[in-house]
Amino acid sequence: MKKWISTVLAFSFVSASFAQTQFEVLVERPNEKSLKGIISRSLLEKDSSFKWYAENLKAYTARPDATAALNNNRDSLQLLVFMGTWCEDSHFVIPKFFSLTDAAGFPQDHITLVGVDRSKKTLGHLAEALNIKNVPTIIVLKNGKELGRVVEYGKYGLFDKELAEIIVGSR
Repeated sequence: MKKWISTVLAFSFVSASFAQTQFEVLVERPNEKSLKGIISRSLLEKDSSFKWYAENLKAYTARPDATAALNNNRDSLQLLVFMGTWCEDSHFVIPKFFSLTDAAGFPQDHITLVGVDRSKKTLGHLAEALNIKNVPTIIVLKNGKELGRVVEYGKYGLFDKELAEIIVGSR
């Protein structure tokens, strides 16, 4: 099973590097646009359907411990992020997550962003293979191996604090 998951993850990262987006657009509820598959940050920033992205960047300052952890490990980590464009928790966390990675100088090509539908399904069954139950979920990987994951706001209600602990604890 672990070998299969590594293969799926490797495919996802290779796919992401060749194409910025590989997704489908869904309308699961009236006046709601959902993206399912590999999506890009720029899509969220530029699409007028996702006004929440810019609004939720306000008043966030990246935690110094999280910034340092990401910066010090930027060459050895990959982040696999599952989110729902329909999900209020994702609306809150994902813009702040990208603000944090920017502050840390974390390479954007080390981040794969995956949109899920309201059933938490993705193209290629990746969410099911990785047991994604809630979004957002940020999976921290090193050499294709999962070091840990932050689910929704994290165990402290501070996704960035938990993210830093996972990274620092993995050394």
